[in-house]
Amino acid sequence: MIEHVYRRAAGARGIDAVVVATDDERIAAAVEEFGGIVRLTKITHRTGTDRIAEIASDLSCDILVNVQGDLPLIEPAMIAEVLEPLISDPTVTMTTLRQATSDPSDISSPHVVKVVVDNRGDALYFSRSPIPFRRDEGADVVSGFSRTTIYKHIGLYGFRRDFLLTFAALPQTPLEQAESLEQLRALERGVHQVERGRPPARRRLERGRGGVVDLVLVDVLEQALDLLARERELRRVDFKEVAPCT
Repeated sequence: MIEHVYRRAAGARGIDAVVVATDDERIAAAVEEFGGIVRLTKITHRTGTDRIAEIASDLSCDILVNVQGDLPLIEPAMIAEVLEPLISDPTVTMTTLRQATSDPSDISSPHVVKVVVDNRGDALYFSRSPIPFRRDEGADVVSGFSRTTIYKHIGLYGFRRDFLLTFAALPQTPLEQAESLEQLRALERGVHQVERGRPPARRRLERGRGGVVDLVLVDVLEQALDLLARERELRRVDFKEVAPCT
């Protein structure tokens, strides 16, 4: 699975290097076997973002993208979408993706994170609960969304390196702990407060056009494996020519 994710990430426009950050020597060995670049990290990290921050501290790259290893069908174009705001707007420090859903199982499942945004597309809140709730349509959490566009969050993050290092060093916040969602740490503190000495930075949420299967539940895993079995051969990438930033 990690090889599928690696190859897709390496094929994304704007990506100069792909590095797997893991504390598991078995994963490290699998990456080295197919020719990928891997770095072992500490086993004490609270989140995946904290893990990539350890790697980022030794890199000179200005922008990094955190791609979870359990997204084998992620589209390279989605990674490019996460990169674009960071490249085009120097005040943006953190980006991620959302995708419209009308699937009742997505809306009601605590394993599928929902998000609401403002008129600019910037994130207002993330939750495992159905949001927003339409009071006038009754208490049914599914039918209550019949006239509202609901967005699920796709766990793909872009960071400006300096912000990533600051963000990872911050203590967890109450809402982050309550929902078990690390992105709430940024919202709860206010990104512009983290980026002291710079213009107020927006946490931009880009609308994802592609589809992705997140391996959270067993039935979703089976769906992903079936799709992989039917997928055409992935684009070949010579990983030896793709070196991490120094």
